[in-house]
Amino acid sequence: MSEHDIKETVKEKYAEAALKVLGGERGSCGPGGACGCDPVSDNLYDAAEQSGLPEGAVLASLGCGNPTALADLHEGEVVLDLGSGGGIDVLLSAKRVGPTGKAYGLDMTDEMLALARENQAKAGATNVEFLKGEIENIPLPEQSVDVIISNCVINLSADKSRVLREAFRVLRPGGRFAVSDVVCRGAVPEAVRRSMELWVGCIAGALEESEYRGLLSKAGFVDIDIEPTRIYEFTDAGVDDVLAREISGRVMGAFIRARKPALAPRSPIVK
Repeated sequence: MSEHDIKETVKEKYAEAALKVLGGERGSCGPGGACGCDPVSDNLYDAAEQSGLPEGAVLASLGCGNPTALADLHEGEVVLDLGSGGGIDVLLSAKRVGPTGKAYGLDMTDEMLALARENQAKAGATNVEFLKGEIENIPLPEQSVDVIISNCVINLSADKSRVLREAFRVLRPGGRFAVSDVVCRGAVPEAVRRSMELWVGCIAGALEESEYRGLLSKAGFVDIDIEPTRIYEFTDAGVDDVLAREISGRVMGAFIRARKPALAPRSPIVK
């Protein structure tokens, strides 16, 4: 799978998900509505959070966690959501940082951006801006963001090292990295790694836990912590039975925290 092929397939599948939501259906990100999308994406937001959001933002939630509930956001901060989709985490973040703060959402899919902006208008959120772009090339200046969040998107990138370097670049010194993502414990079968459908569905592109730590450290982050939030069992999840037995228990949703040092030097330009 080339980087271009992965990116185009991800874009196509998430465009389909956005169009489903715009048509009043729930989005899905994997084969047969799995990713295991059902075990990964169900029941991540409580009723109070959902009650204040447009229906389209909830229906388009394809994440593996709730980073806004776990990230320690404060009034006046600037937050960036990498791969913001229908905008649910951006809108929740905007409430937490208040009118003196700002929440950016970054997505490469036109259909998702259209859905997110529609949800923003319905929510009346004035401290929100959705940007078109790729998480490997964040269209913001360095040292411009206090907190980076993301919800089951970094695993979809074919160049995760570049994503983490870009995240480090745009964070201010002392800034926080607080994302939900899919992480593996132990080896994942090559048959899974080769599957484009499972890549789009969050499994095949997941990093092994120690590899994730290593890439964060190499990018310059400190105070790295990976906290499991769900261990997935892929029975009845659109995955071949043999592969399901191989990967069940090895794949988890996790909350990943790290920090840019307070005295960090300016970041080199990523090429």
